[in-house]
Amino acid sequence: MRLTDLKYIRVVAEEGNISRAASKLYISQPSLSNAIKKIEQDLGASIFSRTKNGLVLRILAINIS
Repeated sequence: MRLTDLKYIRVVAEEGNISRAASKLYISQPSLSNAIKKIEQDLGASIFSRTKNGLVLRILAINIS
């Protein structure tokens, strides 16, 4: 995971919305969506719960060995 990935996760968590986060990060919404999907695939877990009110950061326990 790159430092940029952590920044994306932080801003999406703060904003609760991909479009607003993308605007704040000065990148396109599809690019941010794809980056989040790739991070989730790499981790093998969902980072956000998608609700009718937006995105909510999930608590993840990752075993690093």
